[in-house]
Amino acid sequence: MDDMKHRTGHDGPEKGKVPAARDTDVIVVGAGPTGLLLAGDLAEAGLGVTLLERRPATISNLTRALAVHARTLEQLDARGLADELVAGGHRLAALRLFGDAAFDATRLRSRFPFVLITPQFEVERLLERRARRAGVAFRYEAEVLGLDQDADGVTVRFRTGEGLGSLRAAYAVGTDGVHSTIREAVGLPFPGKSVIRSLMLADVRLAQEPESPFTVDANDDAFALIGSFGNGWYRVIGWNRHRQADDAAPAGLDEVRECARLALGRDYGMYDARWVSRFHSDERQAPEYRVGRVFLAGDAAHVHSPAGGQGMNTGLQDAANLSWKLAAVLRGHSPDSLLDSYQAERHPVGKQVLRSSGALIRVAILRTGPWRAVRTLGARLFNHLGPLARRAMRTVSGIGIAYAAGPGTHPLAGRRAPDIRLADGSRLYALLRQGRFVLITPADEPGGLRPAADRVVTASWRSDRRTALLVRPDGYIAWATDATAPAERATALRCALQQWTGAAPEDDGSTDAARPAALTPPARAADTSGGR
Repeated sequence: MDDMKHRTGHDGPEKGKVPAARDTDVIVVGAGPTGLLLAGDLAEAGLGVTLLERRPATISNLTRALAVHARTLEQLDARGLADELVAGGHRLAALRLFGDAAFDATRLRSRFPFVLITPQFEVERLLERRARRAGVAFRYEAEVLGLDQDADGVTVRFRTGEGLGSLRAAYAVGTDGVHSTIREAVGLPFPGKSVIRSLMLADVRLAQEPESPFTVDANDDAFALIGSFGNGWYRVIGWNRHRQADDAAPAGLDEVRECARLALGRDYGMYDARWVSRFHSDERQAPEYRVGRVFLAGDAAHVHSPAGGQGMNTGLQDAANLSWKLAAVLRGHSPDSLLDSYQAERHPVGKQVLRSSGALIRVAILRTGPWRAVRTLGARLFNHLGPLARRAMRTVSGIGIAYAAGPGTHPLAGRRAPDIRLADGSRLYALLRQGRFVLITPADEPGGLRPAADRVVTASWRSDRRTALLVRPDGYIAWATDATAPAERATALRCALQQWTGAAPEDDGSTDAARPAALTPPARAADTSGGR
């Protein structure tokens, strides 16, 4: 990978060459949830964004995702979208996966202590509306053919009904799914294997309403899930051990009914299927999420089993992590090396999701009687072991995900910031809608240092807490200090603001804090940010 990064131009322009003009700042390939959130973030930061999508504008994505977890809702809240999405969905207090095993969401310390059941196309609708309002240029029916990159930018080649075309940008991001053209274009492998094959997917109506908007169970013969869209239609995902067919083999409503009866004991009177398809579920992950000026996110970077409903959520978290970093670099606030932290932070998360979702699906489809008995006993123990169950739900929901901080940093660095209530009555995640860092200090903090207002929002604790926090635009804590000596505290804050925002605070003369002789950003953002 080091050789590839060098070949793709990571070291500066060659002497004597005039950089090619750019058509836009960032090209995003793929208009699923991940691409839409990323493009919208960049456009709201004032950058030029073109989104290329192979599908026609009138054809929506195949909706497989139904669950929106708490951490994703927090990210949507930071974009002013969560409340509208929640209003149209179903709230689940617990996510039951099989047998007696249930992940209780009610104890999550979040504004959203539940799992929201809503179809993926509703998430896409809100994100697309936001992206269009922010000025993203959409190019539908644009099939990407390949790309070329150098030290100054990326040129993406594509084909439309009008012929061949190309666009040049500073960076490109592939959010184009499991069969990513962008991933192939930069030569990245996608190692892994199929974890389960011959899954069926159907949208149906039901004569009898299920007991829950999200019903799932498994046994020796089958696995089935029924989720409500809230408009009279239901999504069914099923797997029958005794009917293993290739993806291309036709699947019908009778087969879906049989699968539901085997796994759930009844088919709820399924009728009027508007479509039925068959697919397989893989566990795969690209070894690198960055190659030069090209990035991967969402299913283009990692795919895994549907167990736990983590797929779309993980992709949206990828986008939230990458977008503010791209914006900071393109606006000249941070060095290009900050972008390396995307790989350092998000690749381990993708790997963890592969492991956890893979373990869940394997346990769900255990075949032999003795092992199923162990599964049942394990589920009961799981539910009665409070700390273990809470930790599992924090992981699945994304609330518990943190990025490892460098040595010597504050214990809070790299952790998710909760939705802190502030002295003026506002909330942290409402302030994050401005797309800037948020600095939280005690209400009686001595003045003197004024952060750059175009990069940092300042706020005060409603409580008497003395910790000073600098929260990243993606809602993770960049820096914190409990220092009480005014000079020490001011110096630490000055360094943190310089390193993270690229601008030292102004001094109004009311502080005698010593100014460091040199305050340059680290050679690698990994040295100071959470997760490296």
